[in-house]
Amino acid sequence: MRSLLFRSGGAALGYDVTGQGEPIVLVHGLSGSSRWWRRNVPALSATHRVYVLDLTGYGAARRQRALGVRAAAALIAAWLDHLELRHVTLIGHSMGGHICMHVAALRPERVDNLVLACASGLLKGSPYRLALHLPRAALMGRVTFVPRILADAARSGPFNLWRSATDLLKDSVQDLLPQLSARTLVVWGARDALVPAPLGRALAAAIPGARYEEIPRAGHVVMVDAPERFNALVLDFLRGDGEGGAA
Repeated sequence: MRSLLFRSGGAALGYDVTGQGEPIVLVHGLSGSSRWWRRNVPALSATHRVYVLDLTGYGAARRQRALGVRAAAALIAAWLDHLELRHVTLIGHSMGGHICMHVAALRPERVDNLVLACASGLLKGSPYRLALHLPRAALMGRVTFVPRILADAARSGPFNLWRSATDLLKDSVQDLLPQLSARTLVVWGARDALVPAPLGRALAAAIPGARYEEIPRAGHVVMVDAPERFNALVLDFLRGDGEGGAA
């Protein structure tokens, strides 16, 4: 896997690339990093060229001021243009899914498929309330992943976390959803305490033709809590199959 950096307008986007085939782009969420996809990359890269991003202010690109969701989407759109990527599958978790919806709207000619994992686009409330739900959200998922969550949050720093949380809570995608033309799969953890499953069902209902899948024993970091099921759902979706593997 090669680690690279894309710069545009003073902002940097980190990314790793591996595999061959049609492109898949993985976008992490708030307080995350490219490492959150380690249980997914091997399965996805067996049949696709996988790009794993570190958003500005996070992971390998952490020594910067975090961007808002729309500015982050514009940077990713510029990166897609730079690499001349087409027939892209965007997979975004939480804030990353929120960003991916904006990217799909900005570059419909490049983005064929959209996978939204516990995406934050319809989440409302204050950053304080969001912070109050974080401990329960962590405990409802894979407890062994908590050290990675804490380590990446510390690397990003409180300013970037606060800036990102404040911005995503102000930005609703409600009016954007009916205009999305990419084939869309919405995947949710039934035990998500941060972005509850009813928001996932509402998101899927508002996107034309979207398919909704809920994983019973998974929490907010659904691709970490249930990686085999998540990977099967994504790959079956990309093959055009009607159903994924067994729950």
